[in-house]
Amino acid sequence: QVRLVESGGGLVQPGGSLRLSCVASGSGDRLDFMDWYRQAPGKQRDMVARISFDGNQWYADPVKGRFIISRDNAKNTVYLQMNSLNSEDTAVYYCKGHTIWNGRDYWGQGTQVTVSS
Repeated sequence: QVRLVESGGGLVQPGGSLRLSCVASGSGDRLDFMDWYRQAPGKQRDMVARISFDGNQWYADPVKGRFIISRDNAKNTVYLQMNSLNSEDTAVYYCKGHTIWNGRDYWGQGTQVTVSS
């Protein structure tokens, strides 16, 4: 079993930046992919960014050029640097890890990001 814990959310003004962190602990399974998702009130949960174990990245169109996903495999941690934030980025942000060998997904509990003046 893998446990994921997010941190770094909060209230930020439009145009500001935040960095989210997600630390994995538990069974020691390698998380081949680590993703960030977000869910705004009344909306579905959407993937924001993905990073593979060896660092390949993918971004959803709304965040391209503003968000950067990275990971430190030695620390079992994935980060999401969020820049030029706007009100549409307001959501609960979730970390997800995926292991290829058993096809399992692991979710964190989420961290709230609010962009408001």
